[in-house]
Formats: sequence, structure tokens, C-alpha cells
Amino acid sequence: MANKNSKYWKANLKIVFSLLTVWFISSFGFGIIFSDYLDQIKFGGFKLGFWFAQQGSIYVFVILVFVYVWLMSRLDKAFSEEEDS
Repeated sequence: MANKNSKYWKANLKIVFSLLTVWFISSFGFGIIFSDYLDQIKFGGFKLGFWFAQQGSIYVFVILVFVYVWLMSRLDKAFSEEEDS
């Protein structure tokens, strides 16, 4: 039982770390670090670096919430099927 729990939490932490990395790159990376480079591209009439800093990272966060729910649902199903067999 303890082994299954540790596998579950390792998989859970891998998902959380991956999604937080994507969010960090989209908010801090695209919004601050690479904004000068991305400002050369226009998106909806605005510079892309500015757009990521103001709205893009929020959209990415909302999408990541739904991705997290979907991935955790798959993980829960996988571990519940493993318990049943």
C-alpha cells in the first residue's frame, strides 16, 4: 500500500512541477525576460511581450487548471484500476 501511495504522489508531483514550469515560462519568461524579443511580433494589435505580461499568462494559467484536472482524473483512474485488480 505504501508503495502505491508513493508512486501516486511522485506522479502527482511530476504533473504539478511540469505545469508550474509551463506557467513560469509563460509568465516570467515571456512576460519579462523575453518580452523585448517578443515585442517584435504583433498579436491582436499589441506587442506579444506586452500581451503575455498583461493577459497571456492569465490565459495560460486558466488552461493549465483544466489540464491539471484532466491529468489528475487520468491519474486517479489509473491508480483506482490498479487497486481493483
